[in-house]
Formats: sequence, C-alpha cells, structure tokens
Amino acid sequence: MEIQNKPLIRRDFLRGALVATVLIPLGGALTSCVGGGTTTTGPTGTVSATNPFGMVDKSTVDAVIFKGGYGIDYATFAGKQVEKVQAGSTVKVTPQTNIAQTLQPRFVSGNPPDVIDNSGANLIGINTIRDQLEDLTSVVEAKNYEGKVIKDTLYPGVIEPGTFDGKFVQLNYVLTVYAMWYSAALFETNGWTVPKTWDEMMDLGGKAKAAGKYLLGWGKEAATYYQTMAIGSAIKEGGDDVRLALDNLKPGCWSLGPVQDVFTGLKKIIDAGYMKPGGAGTQFTAAQAQWSNSEDFILYPSGGWIENEMKTQTKDGFKMTGAPEPTVTSNSKLPWEALHSTAGEGYIVPSKGKNVPGGKEFLRAMLSQDAAVNFAKTTFSSTIVKDTIPADGFGSTALVSQVKMLEAAGSNVFSWNFVDLYGMNTDQLVVWNTFLQGGSDVAALTAGLQAITDKVANDPSVKKVTVT
Repeated sequence: MEIQNKPLIRRDFLRGALVATVLIPLGGALTSCVGGGTTTTGPTGTVSATNPFGMVDKSTVDAVIFKGGYGIDYATFAGKQVEKVQAGSTVKVTPQTNIAQTLQPRFVSGNPPDVIDNSGANLIGINTIRDQLEDLTSVVEAKNYEGKVIKDTLYPGVIEPGTFDGKFVQLNYVLTVYAMWYSAALFETNGWTVPKTWDEMMDLGGKAKAAGKYLLGWGKEAATYYQTMAIGSAIKEGGDDVRLALDNLKPGCWSLGPVQDVFTGLKKIIDAGYMKPGGAGTQFTAAQAQWSNSEDFILYPSGGWIENEMKTQTKDGFKMTGAPEPTVTSNSKLPWEALHSTAGEGYIVPSKGKNVPGGKEFLRAMLSQDAAVNFAKTTFSSTIVKDTIPADGFGSTALVSQVKMLEAAGSNVFSWNFVDLYGMNTDQLVVWNTFLQGGSDVAALTAGLQAITDKVANDPSVKKVTVT
C-alpha cells in the first residue's frame, strides 16, 4: 500500500506513519500476515458481548506500564474503564522505568504480569519472549466499548508491525513521529531557519554559539536518540540499501557511506564545540530541560512524546515544533521532507499471566474511543485509533507540526525495527555516550556499533527476522 503524495485530509493525517511500519518503503513488499487468535490460557469466565474474552468476575488485572514520556495516567484511565465494564474487577497499574530488569525474572519464574507496556530504553527484546506471548487477533476482532469492531476503528497497518511468523503478539498503541525539535519562538526571534543538511547544521551551530547557545545536547539515558536521528538521516541519504543492511544485521552495515557521512557530520559538530558538554553525566530529563526551559541548546532529536514529557519544564511561549532530520546532500535518495515514523509503545499479553482474559480486556479498554481521545488530549500524541485529533491539535504546536510533517512527507515515510527487536539499546547507550562526549572518533563509534550488531547476528540462539 502507498500513501498518495498529496495533502492529507484531517481524519487521515496520521495514516502515513502507520503504513510506514508495514510498507517496506521505497518499493518493497508487505510480507507478514496475521495468524489465528488462539489463546494459550482459555477463558475461565462467562463469554458474552460485554465480556468477549471470558474475564472472571471480580478478578484482578496486573498491568505493568512503562513510565516515560507518556506517563501512566492514560493507563489508569483505561483501567478504570475495565473496572466499570467488568463490575467488581480491579486493575492494578504499576509504573516501571526499567522493564527488562524488572520483568525478565518474572518471565523466567513463570509469573509474568497480565499485560505489559514493553517500552523504554531497557525494554525486553521482543524476539526473546515472543513464543511466550498471546496472539492478540481476538482483541482487534472484538467490539470496543462503543460497540464497533476494533479493527475497523484503527488506522491501516497496525497489526503487521507486531506480527512475527504469522502470530500477532504486540499491539503498538502510540503513533510516534521522530523529528528534530526546536522552539519556533526562539528561531523567529533570532531569524534562524531549520537546517536541512549537515553543512547547514554546522552553519547554524556557529550562529547559536554567537548567541551564547549550543546547537545540540543530550542526557545519558537518551544518548541513542542521536543514533535514531543518525539512522533516519542515513536512510534518507542512501535509501533502502541502508535500511535493509541495518535491519538485517549485515556485516559492515555501520560502515556504509551514508552512515559514515552522517557520523562524520555529527563528529564535526562535536569537535567544533557545538554540543553541550556533560551529557554523559546528566539525567536525560534534566538535559531536556536545558533545551526546553533554559534554552542552553536549540535543537533536540526525539519522538513526539517530548512535549508531554517536558510539559512542566518548558518555557512559556516556547512553541515546540518538529522538523525532519537533515540529509547529507541535496541529492539524497529521499527528500529532506521524508519522515521516520512508526507505531510504538508495544503492548503484550504473556500466555502465563494469571489473568490472560483480563490482560486482553485491558487492551480492549485502551482501544475504546474514550480512552484514545483521553490519551491524545492529555499527552498531545495520537494512538492508532482513528478520528481522535481535532484540527487545532488540542492547542499543541508540536502536534500540529506533526500533521504538517506527515503531509509534506507524503509516501516518503519509513521505519526500522532491529534495535527493539533484538534488545540492543542498552549496549548501544555506552558507545553513544562516549562518542557524544568526545571520547571516541567515528571509527571507534562504528566499530562499537558493529560489534554489538555482529554479536546478535552470529548468535545461533537468537531467532532472526528477515526484512525485505
């Protein structure tokens, strides 16, 4: 399927990013399919129109939710919906910031939660547990709380990203647009324009320095935000050759020309003193506040969650706005307007959970219109549920800018999955923190990232997924 290269009407404005997660962009083919909705732990309660999974009366649902940029209030909201529809039931929502460390022991002991938001820097590599997860087809085939079949209320392409070997095991709930974020007010005051190439990034770095500011900055837990930005930039420059090499863990994938060019462009910025120092020793939200509140640096790569994450630490009148990552040259395979966007916040239901029907009921609640609108309104981000964003973006300049970016990108929307699929982020953080603080060169960065990739690629115990 393809997004037409024309302005999107309001109700379709987020469709492009979801298509991108299942399109194999730039001419590839869609290869995954959805399997049947077999449940490992069968329903033990009475199945009915209002209880499609057979949740036991007055039972408890154990939900563990990653507490990051979106917070957990939206999950608490969904939990209360479950408690209302399934009278006498209880939903226990537990926030966690380190999902893998907290929950892997529970998987090993056979006592996982009933539903998990597997997200954050330290998520569980989905490839390591996908055989222990429920098929979620029955969830999207059920009716939502408004009486509509759930799959008919979702944007196209939401099932395929969480489908592996024909089994739909991960529901990616949030639509994420990745961008270079900035204060439109600050740029307007200084007469700055958003850079479209790495040469223009360097030029803007000089202007920022003259104004007593840095171009970029980072925090230790989010150092790989620069990896995400770099990969997006390299894919725009080199196209499918770059995307497929990385996603398929090819030998030498980090040494490809476009990747090296992006690394070199970033290294020049670091060497010029345009990167705010000290990030490797700074907690990431504190570093982000240096951007959104103190305005110590003027550009920051992140996903669309950034506005909600920093809503209490953003300067009045900041006018947070997103722009696509820079390209290396003006002759890139994809235009500057091309966009990295995908559905994220992967929700899973472990087969050995004590209340599997309850875990699925929690997802049914989250996919209701009320829960989806609540999420969009309170986090300034969209879910995979259609028709939840008004034209004014609930007053959010960041959300409105995401609409504009998707409109401008047209069919040029792309994504990749190898970092989360194989759980690489924790190891990559070490390599990136060293590089960003000026402690290594491009060769060392490349060697470090390739070693992490090769370790996974050459491990016979790791089940690989081929991307075409």
